[in-house]
Amino acid sequence: MEHPQPTRVYVVSDSVGETGESVVRAAAMQFHPVPVEIVRAPFIHDFEGIDKVINGIRTHGGIVVFTLVIPELRDDLITKAIQYNIPYIDLLGPVVTTLGKALRQEPRRQPGMIHPLDEDYFKKVEAVEFAVKYDDGRDFSGIQKADIILLGVSRTSKTPLSMYLAHKRLKVANVPLVPEMQPPAAIYTVPKDKIIGLRIDPDKLNVIRQERLRTLGLAENATYANVERIKIELDFADKIMSKIGCVIFDVSNRAVEETASLIMDHIEHI
Repeated sequence: MEHPQPTRVYVVSDSVGETGESVVRAAAMQFHPVPVEIVRAPFIHDFEGIDKVINGIRTHGGIVVFTLVIPELRDDLITKAIQYNIPYIDLLGPVVTTLGKALRQEPRRQPGMIHPLDEDYFKKVEAVEFAVKYDDGRDFSGIQKADIILLGVSRTSKTPLSMYLAHKRLKVANVPLVPEMQPPAAIYTVPKDKIIGLRIDPDKLNVIRQERLRTLGLAENATYANVERIKIELDFADKIMSKIGCVIFDVSNRAVEETASLIMDHIEHI
């Protein structure tokens, strides 16, 4: 069965890009389960940054969505998008222009005003840095420091969930479960309520892994996407999660936002 390639949406911003990404994710939900891959390009402050984004789209394909308030950068991106026939969406421009006319006032054109550098902002940055550092079992010492620990086999949305929750100021470590390697002892010593197990239907995972192999240009019949191998991995993961006694969420037909909402609700009621 043919599976559609994910459409890449480059979110370009002169700040962190969270606003643009949130809008794109909300829009993409209307087309679920058609895959949409979001590539965030934050802190674009010069023409060189615009060129990198355009070159990336020309190489890999996709569309560009942007929240640029500096007119020169916005105009440069639009000019190059038109030049290379790249679909583009200006999220802030029309709103700012219309508000300016209604208010009879020129906009300040100052980047980053949506996200002031206050305590909340720095907590979010700290959580994002934490998620990156302790992603996919890179450093198990993060298990003791995390607000949430995610467990699951490969391609159960551990990394996207970690980043999404980090933007909610939660420090997340995620641990891959692989039959050939016993998980770190620390997951048996932290409170089980902080641990979230991620389960997925084997057929669904098979499709996701085949798509991943295809994206990487590898053979779809590799062991990584073998149904029997997948069942072995999932059985191993179930045994580990049962031993811990942690809550388990099935991510088979859930968007990242939906699973994250369930996790946050669980954490709030601990």
